[in-house]
Amino acid sequence: MSISPPANRSPERTDTARAGAVWHFLRAPATKADADAALFSVKSFAAAMLAYYIALRIGLPKPFWAIVTVYIVSQTSAGASLSRGVYRLAGTIAGAVATVAIVPNVVNDPIACSAALACWIGLCLFFSLLDRTPRAYAFVLAGYTASLIGFPSVLDPGAVFDTASARVQEISIGILCAVLAHRYVLPKPMTGQFTGKLSATLRYARWLAGDALNGTRGENRHDRTQLAVDLLALQGLATHLPYDAATASPRREKRRLIHDRLARLLPLATEIEERIHCLGAGGYQAPEDLIDLLGAVGTWIASVDLGEREGGAIALIARARLIQKRLGADAAMPGDRLAANLAGHLAEMIGLLRDCDRLGQTIATADRPRERASLHGPRRAKGYVYHRDPWMAGRAALGAIVGILIGCAFWIWSAWPEGGTAVSIFGVCCTLFGNVDAPVPNVLKYMVGLIYGVAISLAYNFVILPQVTDFAVLVAVLAPAFLFAGSLQARPPTTFLALGITLTIPILSGLGTAYAGDFAASLNTVIAVFMAIGFGMVSMSLFQTIPVDAAITRLLHLSRRDVSRRALGGAPNEAHWTSLMIDRTALLLPRVRASRNTHWDLLDDTLRHLRLGHAVGQLRKTIPQLKGEVGNEVNDLLCAIAAGFSAKAPRGPVDPLEFDRRIDTVTTRVAGSAIKTRLRVLDLLLDLRFALGSSNTADGTPTP
Repeated sequence: MSISPPANRSPERTDTARAGAVWHFLRAPATKADADAALFSVKSFAAAMLAYYIALRIGLPKPFWAIVTVYIVSQTSAGASLSRGVYRLAGTIAGAVATVAIVPNVVNDPIACSAALACWIGLCLFFSLLDRTPRAYAFVLAGYTASLIGFPSVLDPGAVFDTASARVQEISIGILCAVLAHRYVLPKPMTGQFTGKLSATLRYARWLAGDALNGTRGENRHDRTQLAVDLLALQGLATHLPYDAATASPRREKRRLIHDRLARLLPLATEIEERIHCLGAGGYQAPEDLIDLLGAVGTWIASVDLGEREGGAIALIARARLIQKRLGADAAMPGDRLAANLAGHLAEMIGLLRDCDRLGQTIATADRPRERASLHGPRRAKGYVYHRDPWMAGRAALGAIVGILIGCAFWIWSAWPEGGTAVSIFGVCCTLFGNVDAPVPNVLKYMVGLIYGVAISLAYNFVILPQVTDFAVLVAVLAPAFLFAGSLQARPPTTFLALGITLTIPILSGLGTAYAGDFAASLNTVIAVFMAIGFGMVSMSLFQTIPVDAAITRLLHLSRRDVSRRALGGAPNEAHWTSLMIDRTALLLPRVRASRNTHWDLLDDTLRHLRLGHAVGQLRKTIPQLKGEVGNEVNDLLCAIAAGFSAKAPRGPVDPLEFDRRIDTVTTRVAGSAIKTRLRVLDLLLDLRFALGSSNTADGTPTP
């Protein structure tokens, strides 16, 4: 019996369907990720073998460090690999110089020598935590190198200079080979990743603006704060752009201008959302032109044609400013001032989105004065501002110093022959994994990879490598383990596990200048490594781990403190403040997700602090223009806010009703005055009321 195909499916159609399925499979994100990981692994392995070959031919004592360096430096993009290589080389040289300066000068006192090395490692960790950019890797390597060279040399200081010199050469060869492989062999430019992320962020910003027009007042607010995380990711990518191989790289000044506008958009969307909600819930009959404006803005945001958006933005801004001026000047109805305030914020939002469109189109071209003059927002860019906390960085650094000193004391007291190796590995863990609140989970992943790496290394060292007599054969037998581990290293969830394999095999497999095959030495090294990692997990959990709730409380405390400072006039400019708080929001979001005791409302608190700081900072600037009782009352209001948010104030949320009376009094006084900036001050007072959460009366009834 023969089975014929269905009548409605011809062979040609079947072939077309199969070709389409293959095309979709090849274009699928998972397939692309697998291909990228495989390419990264092949290039890294080729660079590692080239570095190993060069180190062997030169006659360096420990050529396996060239292999280790390749896998530490290699990144999935060309720009990141080069920048990481530059930072590693700088950190290695600094660490080697520091070790050579420390060890010979305290040669007669191992305890003092160990303490000096521990302090140097702690200092490097401190500055790496403060930097918070990819450049922090240079500080990490300065401590990392001092640990690897210094502690094994404490009991043999005579060879420290030769060891440091050889280590710098081995690492330099590894860096050079990694950079050549990832920059010139099928390079993956960082520019493409940056522009792709920027395009997605700009689309997300337009969704955020359109969603704010619904006036839903904070539903899915934690999803909205994702914009802060996206801006942090963009900044991380942008740091590597100067090292990228792309011919047309995004301009630094335009990147900063886009960042400033996107950073301002996040609190502005909340401002607009709350005003629309308050107008609707308060029973206020908004003017027809304002209702029409809201509809037109929504249509404009949803438009996909850049030409239409460019032309429509200017007209919409003019309409919004006209409505703002008319309603603000008359304010005949209770809600007119709120409607005028809303129109002003709409005009600002349209201008920000228009600027983002224009800057995004021309981000890779040179800046032109006429182009900058056409921008709606500020023409001077501040760019990303990192939150830095010296107290928390010092706490982590001190914890690392204490842990290293305990390990050194045990080593010297017990006279353990492998103690120097163990302490050096522990020092590496402190610097390499100490840049997060809870380093132990990452160390645990590394230890799992280390177990695999040790098993593979022992198999290589005592079963496979004794049979190898040719370099080409050596490359062939090493390829399976390194290619597999390299593909894991290219995937963020398994990076630390892969490092446990790729950093262990070269050292424990005996990839030196000649085959040694010393089982006792290998076993002692393995024991030292596992004891170092185990002690490191205990030490870091005790001295370097910051509970997630404590980190959240610290961020909120600093935000409240800075609001108080801005109310008193001691504060940076508006762009600096906005960007700083955006960075704190980006730091807070993953911590809130990880906490079991924290509510998502804390993200609202951070945005409230951002808006409040903006309002009080702008009000403080208007005081020199105000005279008499008006100026005094505005100053008293700001001083009361500063006292309520100061570090000495009782913890917990400030009751917004406490400030209602003061704000009402000042608003009435300003509205009846003849000062030139009257409308501007009234707008800021209204912004202050909303930021404090005072837009509702005691019984919950909205009060426009």
